Amino acid sequence: MKKIKNYIDGKLVEPKTKKYLKNYNPATGKVFSLIPDSGKEDVELAVQSAKKGFFLWSKMSKRERYEVLMNLVKEIENSFEVLVRAESDDTGKPEWLTRSVDIPRCSENIRFFATASLHFDSKLHEMDGNAINYTLKEPIGVVGAISPWNLPLYLLTWKIAPALAAGNTVVAKPSEITPYTAFLFSKICKRAGVPPGVINIVHGLGSCVGEEIVKHKSVPVISFTGGTKTGERIAKISSNQFKKLSLELGGKNPNIIFSDTDIDKAVDWAIKSSFLNQGQICLCGSRIFIEKIVYEKFKSLFVKKTKALVVGDPKNKNSFLGAVVSKDHMKSVLNKISSAKRGGGDILTGGKRLLFTGKLKGGYFIEPTIIEGLGYLSKTNQEEIFGPVVCLIPFEGEEEVVKMANSTIYGLSASIFTENISRAHRVASKIKSGVVWINSWLIRDLRIPFGGMKSSGLGREGGFNSLNFFTESKNVCLKIDSET
Repeated sequence: MKKIKNYIDGKLVEPKTKKYLKNYNPATGKVFSLIPDSGKEDVELAVQSAKKGFFLWSKMSKRERYEVLMNLVKEIENSFEVLVRAESDDTGKPEWLTRSVDIPRCSENIRFFATASLHFDSKLHEMDGNAINYTLKEPIGVVGAISPWNLPLYLLTWKIAPALAAGNTVVAKPSEITPYTAFLFSKICKRAGVPPGVINIVHGLGSCVGEEIVKHKSVPVISFTGGTKTGERIAKISSNQFKKLSLELGGKNPNIIFSDTDIDKAVDWAIKSSFLNQGQICLCGSRIFIEKIVYEKFKSLFVKKTKALVVGDPKNKNSFLGAVVSKDHMKSVLNKISSAKRGGGDILTGGKRLLFTGKLKGGYFIEPTIIEGLGYLSKTNQEEIFGPVVCLIPFEGEEEVVKMANSTIYGLSASIFTENISRAHRVASKIKSGVVWINSWLIRDLRIPFGGMKSSGLGREGGFNSLNFFTESKNVCLKIDSET
């Protein structure tokens, strides 16, 4: 049995608690590793290590930090296939997806922010010859980085990379549900020559390890991606310590299909946004609003293409969907489908657990599910499901669909499909979301500000937004004396 270890002060170490949790392969339902059930003492050791590491790391030149980070990129790329297989085994997602998205994005995150830090300049303001103000961007200290289970290494590096590039050190807490690639990343850090204390990774439960990181007085910055309720808890705990917070939370994202769009293309995009990664992406479009005049045409084609999707072995290149992440999550998604049925929803396709024989016998597979007949204010259309489940809702005009799209507490992303560019701009401006895609979905530029509105989060990351978040601005004013 593989045993995961914490990574503290440049060393792989057992938890002080001597306790471990079981880590399951979602595709088989079997335990394939043990994860540290760490406690307060482990977090304290990691924070002290990060504080010590900060004195060295923060004083290194940008170029020196760049070189270390690029060594990380090299080692990730050297471990590419190992990471691909491990991420698939840990999450249940198809290997083709980890090979094309998850793992490539890890090295790209680090490469991007390492390079960006070299161009992160200070500003100067001249006051009519009387004074000069210049602004310094200084690292803050120890960053607490808490990442989710759906894109484990991808989102861990999304947080670690800019924090390190800006000169901070990190105490990271990966999800206890999908911890394995973070463990492999620990070994990569050692091989890449990352100085001790610069990156520390503590495994365990969010209610213990995550909370201890958030509460710690020596951790002034928290970057969190996960559920809205957990984000609320973090904000509450941090409120009396005035910590810097970046919270990327849940979503109930709309896809808006106007009658003038290319229906075939809109359906293809809707398939991706609904079911990629088993619908377990915070940006997935789980509410599809379709203009009434093309509702039946869109529905027919969407259902047909959904029924053709292959759900199965993550190692099979033909599997579009793998397993959802855990047994508990599978039960949650299936319960929400049952709730939709009881509320009057009509299941057009899917709605059930898929059972296999052989090695996949115990796997957590769910059929991609399409529901219609529920109002936009129904529980199903208001609450995040985070699985392969979407609802179809007809609308008649711009005003109505904007009202329906904005009806939830969330505001993370949206997609608008129309050939009318003026309509696209009009509707995009009225949608309360941090990201709006037009005739597309999940096209990501690492330079743009990323984050949500309303209960979908707090703050923006990406590009210089990330580097600004992980630094403090200090203004220095130099008075210029007049000639005597």
